[in-house]
Amino acid sequence: MTKQTKKNLLMQGSILAIAGIITRLIGLIYRIPMANMLGEEGNGIYSVAFGIYNITLTLSSYSLPLAVSKLVSQRCSNKEYRNAFHIFRNALLFALISGTIACSLIYFGSDFLEGIYARNGLSEPLKIVAPTTFIMALLGVFRGLYQGKNTMIPTALSQIFEQIINAVVSVAAIYLFMKVYATSPNVSAYGAAGGICGTFAGAFTALVFLLIVFMIYRPTLMKQIDRDRTPIDETNGEIYKALFLTVIPIIFSQTVYQLGYTLDDLIFGNIMLNKGIESVVVSSLQGAFNSQYNLLINVPVAVASAMAASTIPSIAASSKRNTYDLHDKIGGVIKFNMCIAFPSAVGLSVLARPIIMLLFPSLTLYQDTVVTLMIFGTSAIIFYSLSTITTSILQGTDHMKLPIYHAAFSLVIHIIIVVLLLLFTDLGIYALLIGNITFPLIISALNWYAVSKHLHYTQEIIKTFLVPLLSSLIMGIIVFLTYSGLNFLIDFNLISTLCSILIGSIAYFILLALLRCFSTEELKEMPLGTKMARLLKPLLK
Repeated sequence: MTKQTKKNLLMQGSILAIAGIITRLIGLIYRIPMANMLGEEGNGIYSVAFGIYNITLTLSSYSLPLAVSKLVSQRCSNKEYRNAFHIFRNALLFALISGTIACSLIYFGSDFLEGIYARNGLSEPLKIVAPTTFIMALLGVFRGLYQGKNTMIPTALSQIFEQIINAVVSVAAIYLFMKVYATSPNVSAYGAAGGICGTFAGAFTALVFLLIVFMIYRPTLMKQIDRDRTPIDETNGEIYKALFLTVIPIIFSQTVYQLGYTLDDLIFGNIMLNKGIESVVVSSLQGAFNSQYNLLINVPVAVASAMAASTIPSIAASSKRNTYDLHDKIGGVIKFNMCIAFPSAVGLSVLARPIIMLLFPSLTLYQDTVVTLMIFGTSAIIFYSLSTITTSILQGTDHMKLPIYHAAFSLVIHIIIVVLLLLFTDLGIYALLIGNITFPLIISALNWYAVSKHLHYTQEIIKTFLVPLLSSLIMGIIVFLTYSGLNFLIDFNLISTLCSILIGSIAYFILLALLRCFSTEELKEMPLGTKMARLLKPLLK
């Protein structure tokens, strides 16, 4: 792999990673007023509805960007533009069919789902979110086309626009719905329905944006096709077969991830109700777990997901080339993610109470519970990041079935652990926390072994794991002392928290440089890396 190719890989990966960070931050920002407006019970209904939507989305269209990007990338690397476009058109038809089926299942099955999840009012948000699955299927094909052509900018911009519209509409709709239905006994359900309106509006906006980009890009695409003398050597049946063979493993592996969340909702709700816990309490605890703890730990995990999405096309195109280049690429992506996951886990744990108090001032009923979840549960960030990246590495090197087996095995263990803890202990919501850590931990261990065995890859340990861990622990001490000192002097949580985060981030960055986590050459290959290398030159000598 040339230096220019490596730089382009990191650049494209960073574009999606940055977009992932921005969208997660927007998601965090708007989910804060949402959570405070909905209250504990409304958050519980919203999170269950969104979990069902996610699993349906995974089955119908979540895998399409990855699958289409892989198939298009393989053909574009051989300059087979006709075949690449042929795949794109057939993928659109595939999306129309799968999206229609998914939309129908959620809409017409909403009352049935409300019954088995034991959540009064759940059908209201489900009926509103149903059409979104259809839009997301089409959206996935367009994103896959651009990613397969090694440009992440359309996908990144569409994600940002989607999240902005989602944020505005969600907050406004919650306010309007809860005002209109203020006297209804199901006001929390209507509030959740309002919140999920933003999901539809955001997806529709993103699709319109990508359609506009496609119309602008179409003349260039047609010129590539006109110059391509390669005959269309794949029938529609062969393309659908290739799509299925690529989509199905990704669907199964991602479905297992999403099943973990929605099965937790199903298992926790029914077992706790059978133990005599009131429905409002159960919904409120689920709301605290999903809308506060899970929301915060998923922000850094978004970087792993973004890097995973950008890694698959590149790995698919180069996995049969020089082994050294492939190993170099794998090592770089894993190190990049660990350098984000470790400080995120430590920082959120150290500042758990200040952050929860700052972000969710109206949700005080289970505040101590959420703080405890944050303190002991942030290690899940590291394992989710690692499992996501290693899954994508295996998929990109045509070991599609292995992540499915690993995730399925881990899910079975997860369900057994959660059910036993809920039935025979009084841990309650903390049983979900234990399951949330062990689930990605097992997948990470199995994936890591598979990558080592099948790709003959030896993981570098010191700079990838130990240096980020040590730097994060020192950063955590600095953050704790900074917050404690500032809070003692000024007793202003907002300023104390923000200053602690800023000082901790600077300290962590300097520690990485002092401990030689990245070489000067590695820094220069990253976006803005030359400027960073010049700035840190005294420390890198």
